[in-house]
Amino acid sequence: MIEKLVIFDWSGTLSPDAVRFAQDDTLTAELERSGLAVLGVADPETFWDGIVNPTWEEGSTTPIGYGEVISRRIREAFSPAVPDDQIRASAACFVDSYLTHSPIDGRWRPILKKLGEDPSVMTAIATDHYAEATACIVRYLGEMGAHAMPLKDALGASVPSPFIVANSADMGAHKADQPFWDTLRGSLGLGSLDSVMIVDDFGFNEGAGDSYADRQKVEDRKDATLSLLEGVFGVPVQSVSFMWERGGNSEKNEKFLGDLISRASREIEGYLS
Repeated sequence: MIEKLVIFDWSGTLSPDAVRFAQDDTLTAELERSGLAVLGVADPETFWDGIVNPTWEEGSTTPIGYGEVISRRIREAFSPAVPDDQIRASAACFVDSYLTHSPIDGRWRPILKKLGEDPSVMTAIATDHYAEATACIVRYLGEMGAHAMPLKDALGASVPSPFIVANSADMGAHKADQPFWDTLRGSLGLGSLDSVMIVDDFGFNEGAGDSYADRQKVEDRKDATLSLLEGVFGVPVQSVSFMWERGGNSEKNEKFLGDLISRASREIEGYLS
């Protein structure tokens, strides 16, 4: 019987590398490599202000996909005379590289193993993301030995996986919106839980140019999410804020990130016991 629900964020939490991809030097190189630069998107500022921010709402709450929103936006605002196949090929190359650079940090493996072996716990990877990310996240969890399935496939499953991937693009709502959590609870048949724990950066770790990472939005998103979880599930909610700064000394930052994963893992272990 499921008594507890543990919720993980993806980008910046389970996968720190997903946000490292957005660092200016890496992003600039990827825009060039993919061919997006020659189509008019050659620098991070143009990428965020001209591509991601105007399309985020549609891209993260519909099945359209990251590649398609990039293609449409480039065709509309940057290179309308360029053949569609060239635009789509460049967008697909960029998206594939982004997802390839978004694995789970290996230091999460021990606690994921414990979660997967505890029959009283359901673990959900809840993410505001593009449609392509769902299958990618399921695959990365599998590589960690964590059997997972998309939430959309869990409804009616005779034996739900211990790990569920709940992506806003599949659900039509963001994590700060009640329909997201209503759908999660209903699809998994989570009736009476004892408690909920969420491990999340609430957008804090995203790229500086991403409007999603605006600091006031982060605080508002955290408050809204915790309030919604308590209302939807009707139980106490424990929050583990997984916030880390990039830049500066890389070795020092990597140690800090490792310590943060260890500390979060200990909090989860304490929650399970």
